[in-house]
Amino acid sequence: MCGRYAASRRPEDLVGIFDVQKWEPEETLAPDWNVAPTKEVYAILERPLKDAADPRPVRQLRALKWGLVPSWAKSPEGAARMINARAETVHEKPSFRGPFASRRCILPADGYYEWVTAPEERELEEQGKRKRPRKQPYFVTPADGSVFAMAGLYEFWRDRTLPDDHPLAWWATCTVLTTEAERGPLGVAPAEGPGSLAEIHPRMPLMLTPDRWDAWLDPSATDKERLKGLLAPPPEGLMRAYAVTTAVSNVRNNGPELLTELSGPEEGTLF
Repeated sequence: MCGRYAASRRPEDLVGIFDVQKWEPEETLAPDWNVAPTKEVYAILERPLKDAADPRPVRQLRALKWGLVPSWAKSPEGAARMINARAETVHEKPSFRGPFASRRCILPADGYYEWVTAPEERELEEQGKRKRPRKQPYFVTPADGSVFAMAGLYEFWRDRTLPDDHPLAWWATCTVLTTEAERGPLGVAPAEGPGSLAEIHPRMPLMLTPDRWDAWLDPSATDKERLKGLLAPPPEGLMRAYAVTTAVSNVRNNGPELLTELSGPEEGTLF
């Protein structure tokens, strides 16, 4: 899954990395080392500009709220539960199949956090019988220091309690796609601890390699089978993981120190 991540890159850098054509400086977000559900996050997407004479889609950097609200929802109350969509079933779930067909995005990150659990607790979690307690947090990030481009979907929701000209009448929200965690060796593994992403958690955000960015963002691509082909996991060995402070478990903590690599798990935690 993806329940927390870090996103500290400047918008100017993201514009260059993703060849963005349109970005509104007033949507600038502060660096965030502890992104939690319902926060505003950066997204790369392609769609025509509002009120533009040219109907062709334009690649944009937008600020969206993390936690997808389906267009048909009566209220946004369930947004915090819609932070992830499983890549295996995204094309058939009522909340996600519409966005999957035409409203796909990339959510840029430094990497994501995940918490290791004991083997017996992991087995219960995989069976859906018990919610796992959070233990030692690990930060997972591309081994080469590149941007972690998470596959995402976005949607628009209209708040019918507000007039059309109200600035909050429309919500723009998003979700992160997840896939089975890699079982092969990490590109860079910690000296002490898990040797693969699957040993940390059975799920992981679906990372898109640069060769898939254009096809994923293209809103004219609607062939379901072709789109499903883009959901294949990236090659193994691209990621590294390392232990970080348990302070990240508290969403009120936010700063670059959360990404400091520890020499090993903190005392009293797993691994």
